[in-house]
Amino acid sequence: MTDDGAQPLVAARLPGAAALGLVASPSAAVVPATLLADADWTAEVLTARALRQRTDDRRVLATVWWYSLSSVLLTPVLAGLATGVPLSARLVDTRVHLLAGDTPVAATTTSGQGHDLAVDLRTTIAGVVAAVAEAGRLRERPLWAIATDSLANRLLALGRALGDVPAATALAAPLAAAVGAPLPAPRYVDVAVPGRAVRFTRRVSCCLLYRLPHEPLCVSCPRRDPASRQVLLEDTAERMG
Repeated sequence: MTDDGAQPLVAARLPGAAALGLVASPSAAVVPATLLADADWTAEVLTARALRQRTDDRRVLATVWWYSLSSVLLTPVLAGLATGVPLSARLVDTRVHLLAGDTPVAATTTSGQGHDLAVDLRTTIAGVVAAVAEAGRLRERPLWAIATDSLANRLLALGRALGDVPAATALAAPLAAAVGAPLPAPRYVDVAVPGRAVRFTRRVSCCLLYRLPHEPLCVSCPRRDPASRQVLLEDTAERMG
């Protein structure tokens, strides 16, 4: 894969592109995204991450890995969609950039001009989910739910960066519908605070981070009591300014 200039063009249109994972760190290791669909390679990654994350629960390791990886992997194509510059969702066109501890921090890809985004995205998610499920010895369906939340979260973050949350998040449902089952429909919730409403992803998945030592439940975790989750979201919205 060579840099054809498409992703840098997208990054130039997005404030904070590096923090969003659209600009690779020079210190990061680079792996071809086709490896992500290799169950043996994924199993090695989970084993390597086990010591750092202080658990040998393969289900937890696999779920947390996919939670972080899916967010990074989906960002370029969603950024391209939000800015009107098509980027490829195909694994063969994509590289993932990892920091120490096999931590995904960025993904880079090529132009997606002439490609069918929904078809390619479905193929990519299906391939990686199958590998993660096999390596982690868990069912695939919860991993599809995590993909939906990553899609929703990334479009929300892109909308905030572009200053138009409604337009960016409006892309989520049609794209998920085009990808098709078993990808669930993405959901959002608007939390009212004085003078405005702040949008959050209404999660359909649990990332299992709370199963790692010293990690709390996420604020928006669907395992939380709805009333408690609402209070925490309101507090987060107020602190966002």
